[in-house]
Amino acid sequence: MSDPMIIRARVPAPVKQVRHALTDPDTLRVWLAEHVEVELPDRFEFWGRFTPEGDAPHQRLLHADDRTVRFAWTLDGVETTTEFAVEEDGPDAAIVSVSQSHFDMREAMAESSVRGVLQTYWYLVLANLVEHFEGRALTPKPDFTSAELRAEVLIDAPPAKVYASLIDSEAVTRWFGYPIEIEPRVGGRYAMGGFDAEGEPAKILELETDRRMSVDWGPVGVGTWELEGSGGKTRLTLVQSGFDRTPYAGWLGSVSGLADLRRFVEMADWSPIWLS
Repeated sequence: MSDPMIIRARVPAPVKQVRHALTDPDTLRVWLAEHVEVELPDRFEFWGRFTPEGDAPHQRLLHADDRTVRFAWTLDGVETTTEFAVEEDGPDAAIVSVSQSHFDMREAMAESSVRGVLQTYWYLVLANLVEHFEGRALTPKPDFTSAELRAEVLIDAPPAKVYASLIDSEAVTRWFGYPIEIEPRVGGRYAMGGFDAEGEPAKILELETDRRMSVDWGPVGVGTWELEGSGGKTRLTLVQSGFDRTPYAGWLGSVSGLADLRRFVEMADWSPIWLS
């Protein structure tokens, strides 16, 4: 088995408050899952529409202390291991990490197992934890019971600023946290990893200044960003359509990116949620 996947995020709250958010059922229902039952040191379970294979709880608590929660999680018939850990990052901040076993990027690319969603799933979950402590509206959670992929967020910035942050290669690379190169014209290339990366880049199908962009991602369908301005703010709607099999892994990656996009255009002192 390969080494566990680890994702780390900076949370603007003291360790004690963050640890409470990681184990308190009412708080977990805000940022993690639709249904949660926690009775330490014996039980840590979550399920519902926003959880992969969330028809019932499939977790088994392995360990919990003041800084760590570790549980087994059976997905697609395989028992994986997940661990939350929290450490201090100064008096009023903490670093939360999620360690996840049995993640294989090939399964994510092929959509061959529900385990393929785990990386982008945990990115979105941790983004919502950060937003919870920042007092911001949470990024929309996925509905794993639906094949309709649609998310809306309200951004405290005018459409022109949001649009520029969606089509400028340098800006997108900064807030998405991964190299992206874009030719901002109809028919232009949209390349995850840059134009020199392996594989065919996506293609821009529609581009309407300050209002709309559609990108053809091939087998996983067409992604469309629609912007509607009002009172100096922008309602951004993201839709994925035209796919044969619901591409949850890629969709969660796109939606989790909305968290830092909002922060990028709204915050004068923006810094990424994620730590390398």
